[in-house]
Amino acid sequence: MQIATARQAANLVAPLFSDAAEEKLVVLLLDDWQRQLAIEEHDAAGPGAVDLPLRAIFKRALALNATGLVIAHNHPSGDLTPSEADIQATRRLAATAEALGIRLHDHLIFAAGECASFRALGLL
Repeated sequence: MQIATARQAANLVAPLFSDAAEEKLVVLLLDDWQRQLAIEEHDAAGPGAVDLPLRAIFKRALALNATGLVIAHNHPSGDLTPSEADIQATRRLAATAEALGIRLHDHLIFAAGECASFRALGLL
């Protein structure tokens, strides 16, 4: 199945956050045609921001020859607003991905049954 929109990615990963009381990170790895290669879950506990384990994310992406990715994390507080630390971590991830020939399609935040897209917010 092709994951061509933020809504499609959100629908795919939303169930992984439905019972999450703690912050967690999901990475959706995609091929050249934006088809799902894998979904990886990571602990995302960081002070006020998602902790992006760049080495682990890119080790798996390179092993699968992924050319795209979507990351998602939740805010158990219920606030969809990306923190400044979320924004900075996402920019580092996007720059690293670009250097490796991988496109960061989006970063999604889930909170209180809603989803926010960094791309739709103009943050990517």
